[in-house]
Amino acid sequence: MEDVVKPAREFWSGRRVVVTGHTGFKGGWLSLWLSSLGAEVHGIALPPPTDPSFFVAARVGEAVRSNLVDIRDYDKLAATMRRANPEVLFHLAAQPLVREAHAAPIETLDINIIGTAKVLEAARACPDLRSIVSITSDKVYRNREWHWPYRETDALGGKECYGISKACAELVTEAWRTYFAAERGNSLAMATARAGNVVGGGDWAKDRLIPDAMRAFAEGRPLMLRNPMAVRPWQHVLEPLRGYLMLAEQLYRDGVGRWDSEWNFGPADADCRPVSAVADQMVALWGQQASWKQDGTAGQPYEAHMLRIDTSKAARELNWRPRWDLSACLRHTIGWYRAHMEGKDMQALSLEQISAFTSHGGD
Repeated sequence: MEDVVKPAREFWSGRRVVVTGHTGFKGGWLSLWLSSLGAEVHGIALPPPTDPSFFVAARVGEAVRSNLVDIRDYDKLAATMRRANPEVLFHLAAQPLVREAHAAPIETLDINIIGTAKVLEAARACPDLRSIVSITSDKVYRNREWHWPYRETDALGGKECYGISKACAELVTEAWRTYFAAERGNSLAMATARAGNVVGGGDWAKDRLIPDAMRAFAEGRPLMLRNPMAVRPWQHVLEPLRGYLMLAEQLYRDGVGRWDSEWNFGPADADCRPVSAVADQMVALWGQQASWKQDGTAGQPYEAHMLRIDTSKAARELNWRPRWDLSACLRHTIGWYRAHMEGKDMQALSLEQISAFTSHGGD
């Protein structure tokens, strides 16, 4: 069965696209992919949040029109959005870290909730805009620690500020979707996308499993795991990005109706694995006496033990399905970091991985 929509050059070539958060990990990969498809990409974000960063390593700035703007600065944001006059908008700019939300809850709520409202409000002045995909998180759900996966119709909620901020961003998006529908008829459609834990080359954020592992292994010390038995839906970053591209195109083509809703993008059930199982695979792939052990530090902030999401809607409606299993995901990820350590051309290698991923299923 073929995909309903593929991230195809014939649609994206010449298309004006705004990506908020283009200097971040997911935003950088998405911007590079869009550029490779021929899109005219305008990025809106703060400077890269880490050093090193995917944005710098893969030279994403060469592929996009980069605007260093804080989405909380509404006047600058709106002026930048009007100049770009996008046809498609991907909103990824956010404070993306669970533990950082514990340390800076007010800032997290401000960026993820009010920032989302400002992005959507600024977009209202763009006459050619027809498609918006607002990216939230699998942590929007009221986690009851049950074993079956969460569906798009399950209740939103949270026990910590990051999940709450993303659940509220969903509600903000729903409100602006209602306003847009009233103002623009069927000419502009908007959806939200919730992805499982994404991994891939070029993520250097603190307190994330893959970056923590790469730093520890490169320095010859054990990887410290806070919650080794916590179960998460692991997927390569290109998996949900492909879903976002497919969804954005369908929104653009069909307008308000079947597609302007909420969507889960996550791995196959077999790849919803404990942190320890992922760490074991990384240790085996890295070799060189890599190891991990449990962090016994007391007073760790709350983190959910069990989290899985149901992607049957995306499979049924978009015919989107994951392509790389966890083994392939980790192999490509560790290969990316090793190539970076060896001084390889990371833009070329990243584009090679995108090409390998898309050709895997015949895109």
